[in-house]
Amino acid sequence: MAKKVVASLQTGAGKTSAKCIKMVKSEKGNYSFIQEMVPNEKIKDFFEKK
Repeated sequence: MAKKVVASLQTGAGKTSAKCIKMVKSEKGNYSFIQEMVPNEKIKDFFEKK
């Protein structure tokens, strides 16, 4: 029953943003990942910046 209650409380606002993951190479040659929740309009800007 809890699933029905939780599902009814969702407003659909999750469709306005996306989780972006970018792989970045460090000075030592290792790779690290940058994760960020970004609005759909700013996804391209997230991947262009360093």
